[in-house]
Amino acid sequence: MTKILILYFSRNGTTADMANHIARGVASVDGAEAVLRTVPDVSTVCEKTAESIPAHGALYATLDDLKSCDGLALGSPTHFGNMAAPLKYFIDSTTEIWFSGALTGKPAGVFTSTGSMHGGQESTLLSMMLPLLHHGMLILGLPSTEHALRETTSGGTPYGPSHVSTNHAGLSEHEKNLCKALGARLAKTALQLKQSS
Repeated sequence: MTKILILYFSRNGTTADMANHIARGVASVDGAEAVLRTVPDVSTVCEKTAESIPAHGALYATLDDLKSCDGLALGSPTHFGNMAAPLKYFIDSTTEIWFSGALTGKPAGVFTSTGSMHGGQESTLLSMMLPLLHHGMLILGLPSTEHALRETTSGGTPYGPSHVSTNHAGLSEHEKNLCKALGARLAKTALQLKQSS
């Protein structure tokens, strides 16, 4: 099976909801499976020690999850136009993977949720691409052929799926469809790359 790692941080559940829709997109492709992983929060005072298994939701990611994946979807809420600190903290620990080149040539995509229309979702998506480019990954966005991208009045960008939380509304149908589209695109690309190598 081709494994697509969906690695995210979610404080209020919206980014986790997006991750689950991306997983559905991955699962729609024969021969592909989604692996959902999250990261623990960090403390503002000192490094927090988290339980090895979270109380609910996806398991915490390990470096082995990254090494063994065939593709990656990276997701975070938007914090001042950037990814959340817990996800950045985890990404900063991947130097050994960078040295080994374990992610080189694998497809990757990004997704985010934000609290307002101009909360910085596009800059967050772009900032999450930077470490993936350093790892030699092949960045996939959402092409204009995705009808939901042209029709959405909420979240969604060519850089990757996004969600705009207004009045605590859940994901719109367009946002769900864009998440599924990214998952399917990552899975299909990863399968094609594995078959050609």
